[in-house]
Amino acid sequence: MPIPITMPRLSDTMEAGTIIKWNVKEGDKVSAGDVIADVETDKATMEMAVYDDGTVAKLMVPEGKSVGIGTTIAVLAGEGEDVNQAAAAAAAGNGEAMSKAKTKPRDTARVEPARTGGTEPTVRAAPKLAEVEAAQPKAAAPESGPREAERAGDGRLRISPVARRVADEHDIDLRSIEGTGPGGRIIKRDVLKAVDAAKETSAAVAPSARESKPKVAPVSQPAPKPAALATRVTAAAPHQLAPSLQEQIVPLSGVRQTIAKRLVEAKATIPHYQVTVAFNMDALLDLRATLNEQLQSQGVKLSVNDFLVRCCALAMYQHPEFNSSWGGDHIKIHGEINIGFAISLPRERGGGLVVGVLRNADQKSLRVISYESKALAEKARTRGLTIEEMSNSTFTISNLGMYGIDNFTAIINPPNSAILAVGAAIEKPVVRDHQLTVGHEMAATLSCDHRIIDGAMAAEYLNTLKQLIENPGTLLV
Repeated sequence: MPIPITMPRLSDTMEAGTIIKWNVKEGDKVSAGDVIADVETDKATMEMAVYDDGTVAKLMVPEGKSVGIGTTIAVLAGEGEDVNQAAAAAAAGNGEAMSKAKTKPRDTARVEPARTGGTEPTVRAAPKLAEVEAAQPKAAAPESGPREAERAGDGRLRISPVARRVADEHDIDLRSIEGTGPGGRIIKRDVLKAVDAAKETSAAVAPSARESKPKVAPVSQPAPKPAALATRVTAAAPHQLAPSLQEQIVPLSGVRQTIAKRLVEAKATIPHYQVTVAFNMDALLDLRATLNEQLQSQGVKLSVNDFLVRCCALAMYQHPEFNSSWGGDHIKIHGEINIGFAISLPRERGGGLVVGVLRNADQKSLRVISYESKALAEKARTRGLTIEEMSNSTFTISNLGMYGIDNFTAIINPPNSAILAVGAAIEKPVVRDHQLTVGHEMAATLSCDHRIIDGAMAAEYLNTLKQLIENPGTLLV
């Protein structure tokens, strides 16, 4: 009998999941524990494993589609079972599976244990698809064009809902697009490629060949003089040559919606205040250059952020208020120093930020911090981090120095009590030993929860951090 694979609950607040990527295709053999899909929840992108052995008979849900918990998303053929028959059985029950959340049938298919004596299992059949369709209201007549072809026989177009919506917004003919998704399905990436091609074609057309509506002067007013008309045409010409922006609605991913909710909650409930300080970065940059030259043969390259993580962790050890959380009627000081660092996600993964967590950062060397940071950032931008890899941070660093930003403020990441916003190490005229010279300085702004951290406490923490950054040799012992 076919083995249904349903959408699991991958987090405590998850109500639906989106199939970001299928790691298998129909006909592949899988074993218990194999990761078959990447699923986006309301918190993160998680790997979904299968718990049975078998052959993938049918993938019921396309990539990019969000379905509720318990919805059948794939069907396996068990050992010795015909894959085509399992796929046909899954396709026959597709209408019932998709309407499960709306009209749950009273009698669902189930298998009773086999009797002793070798008799076959007794299968109680589920309601037929025709009976379910008859009980539901008739759908409207199919539209003409691509959607009608989509419902045709074997030559139908296969397209994801998101791709269809984008195509409708940009008036793209789906029949002219070649799908690159599973089984030749047209996905969002294919439609966006067609949109870009259409824009390039439009931009290549000569201005004289484009349609334009002549402006007609009102009858009640005299025609403009030739000189005035020439001035008006010259001023309007640049606007006619520049292509206009396309209005569009970008749907939010589950992760992006969660980020938005948490940021609004943090800004509305935490009394923020900021303290800014500048660090002399000359000694740290010299030490970094020396270490990277010596570690080059080992494939290790330390970043400025790696030094900052260790400095912040060591300073937190001396100032435990920065390793605490607000508890309403108490303040909780944590036993572990876990530094979170902000990771920007690419647009194709929905954009936004996630926070990777380096646990016990005060006990780790620069080399280990560098390795773990790079691994978390790479995984966040490709497969997505797990809940474990993003939870239990006690302090956060947000670094925009690589973008050339010299100063900014950041919103505290609950339940942290502070976040450090770091800018670039900029070469500028500075005063060293009462002499004007050229050096590197970096501005950092500390946002604090005023319920936990007073202004004097923030100043003391930054002074300790300044001593560590400007005397980086202490980081090596």
